[in-house]
Parts: sequence; C-alpha cells; structure tokens
Amino acid sequence: MKALLSRAPGGPDTLELADLPEPSPGKGQLLVAAKACSINYPDVLIIEDKYQFKPERPFAPGSEISGVVEAVGEGVTGWQAGDRVLATVGHGGLAEKIVLDAGRAYRLPEGRSFAEGSALLLTYATTIHALLDRGHLKSGDTLLVLGAAGGVGLAAVELGKAFGARVVAAVSSEEKAQAAREAGADETIVYDRAPFDKDQSKALASRFKEALGPNGAQVIYDPVGGDYTEPALRAIGWEGRYLVVGFPAGIAKLPLNLTLLKSCDVCGVFWGAFAMRDRQANAAHVETLFRLWEDGRIAPRVTEVFAFGDGGKAIAKMAAREAIGKLVVEVGT
Repeated sequence: MKALLSRAPGGPDTLELADLPEPSPGKGQLLVAAKACSINYPDVLIIEDKYQFKPERPFAPGSEISGVVEAVGEGVTGWQAGDRVLATVGHGGLAEKIVLDAGRAYRLPEGRSFAEGSALLLTYATTIHALLDRGHLKSGDTLLVLGAAGGVGLAAVELGKAFGARVVAAVSSEEKAQAAREAGADETIVYDRAPFDKDQSKALASRFKEALGPNGAQVIYDPVGGDYTEPALRAIGWEGRYLVVGFPAGIAKLPLNLTLLKSCDVCGVFWGAFAMRDRQANAAHVETLFRLWEDGRIAPRVTEVFAFGDGGKAIAKMAAREAIGKLVVEVGT
C-alpha cells in the first residue's frame, strides 16, 4: 500500500510517497481502507518533532480519517466489512489502509461524504470539550473566538451559537471574517498579523473590549496564542474562562496580575488526554455532535481537497495559517 511518510524531522517538503506492507487487524481492531484524511495543526508539528507525541519513524502524519472497513479483528462486534467509518487516529491517516481500535471508530452517517466525515471529530470534539467542560459556557454568555476561520475556530463559532452564546469572531482577513459570519458569528474583528509592539497590543485589547461590551467575554477560545493572547485576556470579563487550545502564533507569556484583577481562570484544553481518561464523557459529547450535525446546527466546512500525492501541500498551507475551514486529502477513491 502507499503512504505519505516522514522519514526524518522536517517540513512538508520532506514527506515521501512510498510503499509499506499492508497491515492486518489484531484483536479488537478494524482494518480500514482510508478514503479521506483531514489536516490539522498537529500534522504540522508532528513531522517536525515538535508535538507532544513523537512516533517511531517512518510514519505517516494524518490524525483524522474516514473510510470503509475492510476486515474485522478477533473479538470485534458491531462492525463488518463494507461499513463506512470515521475516526481519530493520532497519526497514520495519510496511508491507503490503517488499523485502528474498534472503540475509536464511529459510523459515517448516510448522505455524508468521506471528506465531511474526515473533518468532524477532532475540531468539534476538541471544541465541545473546551466550551462545556473547561469553559462552562452557558446560554447568554459572550464568547470571543480567536482564529475564528480555521477548523477549530469555525467549530467554536457554530457550537457557541448552538449553546446560546453571543459570539465575537476575531480573524486576520475580511475573507476569513465572511466565513465566520456565515458560520453564525454575531460580530467580527479583523486584526493585524503579529508581532505587535506595546502600543499595537494595547490597541488590539481596546478593539476586543469595544466589541465585547462592558462585561467583557465570559469565555475566550484561543487556538492561536502568541501576541494575540495578552490583548484578548485583557478583554475577559469578571470570573471569565480563558481556554488555551493551540499555539500556531507561538507560546504566550502572560502577566499573571491580569488573572487576579479579573478573578479569571486560564484553562488548558487537551482533548486527546480527556478522551482517553473519560471515555464515557467523550462518547456523550460525540453523540451530541452527531445530533447537532443531523439537525444542521453544525457542519464541517471543507474548503479544499488535495490529491494524495499533494498531502504535503495541504500541511504547508496549514502551517502558513492560510486555511479557512478544513483541508482534506483524498487518499482513496
């Protein structure tokens, strides 16, 4: 089978389309013929050895797939060859076939494409965990979303609206602002690209405060980091919750006096660890996501589909922070 392999640490240009032995499912596993693999920011980091997990090389990046079950391992019930499936896999998704634990697989609903299926779980499951478990978002809250036109950003806009929040979406271009408005954002802010000097940082904080209103944001969803974090934190409301989701703009250093002045919480969001530690709670969230998807209140926005051999280009576009919505690689036909 073909796989897009990382043989040494480096950027997307180091990936190599090569042959690997075809895998077979073990006990409790499924063999899946991958049809689509969506690209997420961890794919940028993992091939550079900058992610929390460092797989043994060679490996294929790609943490989220959809496909068709080809074979079922010993002890697996409820699945058979031909079933359509979607799953998060950590890595290995940019390969024609992949073995995964049956417990990590979900049925791809009829009428949904493989591209859509590959673009659902990681962004929306991360976000529902962030907003409900870490941010305690409730109807009537004001939610500020940074990077609001990316995969997790649009998920936060949609889920924020589904849960009754007023959503202010912050993005880096008017094109991205339009995408956030189409996802339901009540108001948008177009900010400049970092780095910021002290005056620019204060000016951005003022823009956030003006958009959010006198009570600030009860929840701030930050998948961006870097120089955007402190201005956003300055706009948080009393006892607000600041959700740390990712760092494509860099890891921020916060003046902790701000947390005292607002009596606010800075909360880390690590969905993968949560999903492993509390499978029952994660499964309940996924059920909610499927229900919202069926009702049309959320919908993965796939904006570009790449050929298998161009998977590195998709990762490069993600690394450059040029993606709107989800980028998907078509692995099989």
